[in-house]
Amino acid sequence: MKPRSMISGILCFILFVISCGQVYAQPDAGSNRLTYETSLTNANVSLSGVTASRSMYIRLEDYWNVSELTLHLDYQATQLARKEESSVTLKMNGTKFYSFRPAQDKKQNLTVSVPKDLLIPGSNTLSIEGYILTNLPDRLCVPTEKRDNWLELYKTSYAQINYTKQDIGNSIRNFNQQFVGLDTLKDKRSALAVPNDSDSQELEAAVYALSGFAKSNRSEDNTIPMLPLDDKALDQHETVVIVALYNHLPDKWKQALGQVDVHDKALIRVANAGTGPALIVTSEDPLMLKKAGRLLGNQMLVDQLDGPEKWVDANTDVETPAINVSRDVTLTETGDKLTGMMHQEKSYFVSLPANRFIADSSKINLDFRYSDNLDFDRSLITILINDTPIGSKKLTKEMSNQDRLTLTIPKNLEVSGSFTVTAAFDLELKSAGCIELQDQMPWAYITKDSLLQLNTKDRTDLLFNNYPNPFLRDASYNKIAVLLPEKMDSYGYLTIGNLFHLLGKYAESNTGEVTFYKISEIPADSKLQQYNLISIGSYKDNAWLQKQNGKLFFQYSPDGTRLLSNEKMSIEENYGKRIGTLQLMKSPYNQGYGWLAVTGASSKYNYLASNLLATDSAKWKVYGDGVVTDADGNTKAFRFKKQAEQADHGMIAQITERKDVMGFIVALGLTGILVIVSLVLLIRKYRKRAGGE
Repeated sequence: MKPRSMISGILCFILFVISCGQVYAQPDAGSNRLTYETSLTNANVSLSGVTASRSMYIRLEDYWNVSELTLHLDYQATQLARKEESSVTLKMNGTKFYSFRPAQDKKQNLTVSVPKDLLIPGSNTLSIEGYILTNLPDRLCVPTEKRDNWLELYKTSYAQINYTKQDIGNSIRNFNQQFVGLDTLKDKRSALAVPNDSDSQELEAAVYALSGFAKSNRSEDNTIPMLPLDDKALDQHETVVIVALYNHLPDKWKQALGQVDVHDKALIRVANAGTGPALIVTSEDPLMLKKAGRLLGNQMLVDQLDGPEKWVDANTDVETPAINVSRDVTLTETGDKLTGMMHQEKSYFVSLPANRFIADSSKINLDFRYSDNLDFDRSLITILINDTPIGSKKLTKEMSNQDRLTLTIPKNLEVSGSFTVTAAFDLELKSAGCIELQDQMPWAYITKDSLLQLNTKDRTDLLFNNYPNPFLRDASYNKIAVLLPEKMDSYGYLTIGNLFHLLGKYAESNTGEVTFYKISEIPADSKLQQYNLISIGSYKDNAWLQKQNGKLFFQYSPDGTRLLSNEKMSIEENYGKRIGTLQLMKSPYNQGYGWLAVTGASSKYNYLASNLLATDSAKWKVYGDGVVTDADGNTKAFRFKKQAEQADHGMIAQITERKDVMGFIVALGLTGILVIVSLVLLIRKYRKRAGGE
């Protein structure tokens, strides 16, 4: 054997052995190697006090073969810190892997590689623990509250992940994972496609499917666009989901499916027509197509589909489990321990449907204990809801072995949807400036008996502050009718995709109802009384909107070319031709239902307005009941409905909803009646006696 061949063979053998021993596949040096960057925090994070810690989260997709994760930390420490004694320690998933002495002069940048064996697929917890001392050698016992101890971690900090991707293969589950993957969405490589001039059943099936994908989308900024099949922009997307009746499928996708019988059932299959992988959802039966869309809306089921196809027939169970809004919510199943001096926090996420908010008499009962060597003049616990404090309690030596805090959640917090409960302990020690701090001292423990007693009710005000009300009820679509122009362009489909991306993210159940109507298909008014309405389109392309123009907050000019000024906003003539609006009003058919008008002078501006209701990160700009936006990103929100609408009946509504108060009022009323009757009888009795005498 030639020496060169022998060396080459040995190298091949070594590479083979190495590759077999890796937990994560080693990426090659070519085009298969990918990089994903993610911010560690959306805002600057301050670590204050002698000791403090913060946790951040880095998600690694299941289909990533990670070769390296590098942290890029931008920070600044107090100029008074003692460099030789102060330190910052980094932990990944509870394991320490790096410590450094913070420099004090100015903003610093630190690059650290995280050991691969500490990483896991899914959510990874990065903890940053600071130990910052500012005391001088001749003043070792300066009280801790007189020290200026801080370290600022800037929002420019980020994690860089180098990886390769696993092949999708012929698995629906693998396709689904990559379709909603963080890197796929960030690079805008996924899209949902429907036929040109889609009918209502296809659009309904498509939004049910889109809702499932939106729920699995962990990005707050990126959406999955909906496009017609003839849009050339579709070619730019690597992974595509196509929802269509079989007769409307393009020939190339029919050929990719082969001979299939879908006249009374639906098919979901991973296919490839040479342009990249696609997930085809099709049937000749509109009811079966919608059922297949609901199956994709149940991501728990989709995650179990390892094969290349799934057939859906009349007997297929596709519904999600029923949503249960529990009154008693356990905060921790096993109990949680907090260790370390000074400020320590433990947070709990409480899931609620987006349309529900915390009502009167909701309480938190926290059961806990703590070490008995604290400085009890300065130690306390504080409860926060979504970072807003609702009450505190001083810690005492007598109660250290079994303490309890019961707080009523204030009504004016106006918490709706999911929220966070935080128990914050300030564990102070006597002469803390003179002792060496230890990890396990002091401590606090929250027991499994801690719970929330929640009373919740629906949001009823038609305001964007309460969105997605009224279009969801208990995490399910609440009888929505979407009124569309007769002819739809790409902007129209993108608008539908935007609206149902955010609604779908909130819709935990796949059992709700969405119906689409084009102008020529709109049913009698009596039928529309049963629906919450969403109208899409301008004055010129939506004849239904023309009839309702007088009810809009932002009305159109008589020729329908522009939006007019009103009592809230002056609109210049040309400016009125290039703005989009969102308007949330009562349904013109039924006062108990809502109507969202997404409208502008052309379809481009309808789409522009819908962007504000596409993601969580954009929705914060929307409040009140009327919103205007333009192509430059200027957004103005107004409230047109009077504040007094709810106030007139607020007290009566509160009383009628409280069963205990109603019971007391009834008992008081009966007692009053008995007293009055008794008085009447006594008066009659004494009158008779007086008459007899």
